[in-house]
Amino acid sequence: MRKQPYRSARRVFWIVDKGSSHRGQRAVARLRAKWPNIVLIHTPVHASWLNQIEVCFSIVQRKLLTPNDFASLASLQDQLMRFQERYQQSAKPFKWTFTRRDLDALLKKLSQKSQRLAA
Repeated sequence: MRKQPYRSARRVFWIVDKGSSHRGQRAVARLRAKWPNIVLIHTPVHASWLNQIEVCFSIVQRKLLTPNDFASLASLQDQLMRFQERYQQSAKPFKWTFTRRDLDALLKKLSQKSQRLAA
């Protein structure tokens, strides 16, 4: 947030999960006090597929860690590093199709819903 283009941006959207360090209004207020241009977007509680690190951990769990019968921590570390190297060679970029127009429409819809609930 201290570097460009984030420092001078009017708004910077951070997509975060429900982790304790950024969950709830106190966390939002704490982060906004430090970076006034930050806008936190929380993923739904039951949408781990939106959290890319959870997707990665899920793949590691299914492809490498089950069953978890490693002879030692060194063996586990070796297997993790070899898996990472192999996966990086085969992984393909994700083509995101959600546009700025889609985001604007979603934010408008959420704002209208929030206004109706407040009334």
